[in-house]
Amino acid sequence: MNRVVHPIEVESYRILRERVDLSHLPPLSRAVTERVVHASADLAYVDELVCDEAALESGLATLRAGAPVVTDVAMVAAGITRAGLELVCPVAEPAAAALGRTAGITRSAAAVRIALERVGPGAVWVVGCAPTALVELLTLGAAPALVVGLPVGFVGAAESKAALRASGLPAVSNVGEKGGSAVAAAALNALLYVEEKS
Repeated sequence: MNRVVHPIEVESYRILRERVDLSHLPPLSRAVTERVVHASADLAYVDELVCDEAALESGLATLRAGAPVVTDVAMVAAGITRAGLELVCPVAEPAAAALGRTAGITRSAAAVRIALERVGPGAVWVVGCAPTALVELLTLGAAPALVVGLPVGFVGAAESKAALRASGLPAVSNVGEKGGSAVAAAALNALLYVEEKS
């Protein structure tokens, strides 16, 4: 099924491309950067996003093969606009709250443990809210196919993204405290929309 692009989106991209030239970026890095800037209206992401083209290519192949997508919060899952994906987001489940209390970790970190038990290695992980979810993912040896690590906040967000970059995992992240559900979902959507064009 092809996505119908609304005229407002077309005009938004026209304005974006008038303000900044991203033609020097490789195709998937450009797609992700443009989609994040489009979703946030924040041109600073042009310089702050850290994309690896090989990681994006691998992530796209994994998505095409039907890998599950794990999100840290329901807002990220709600922003992913492609039907037919296996989306996993256990953060609101009572088991996540119970495990968080028992293990002395945040509910978001507990949800990562629960999700990993369900999906195993090779999933695509999208973190847009909770730095603790990203940190937990890094400690578990999850062997993800791709991590979209764009959590937001003054406590731990920048540090968790720096740790993601230092981990060597295939990833998209940004430098600094900014991020959020909308930009994390946008980064994944960029790959899904490329898939639709192929």
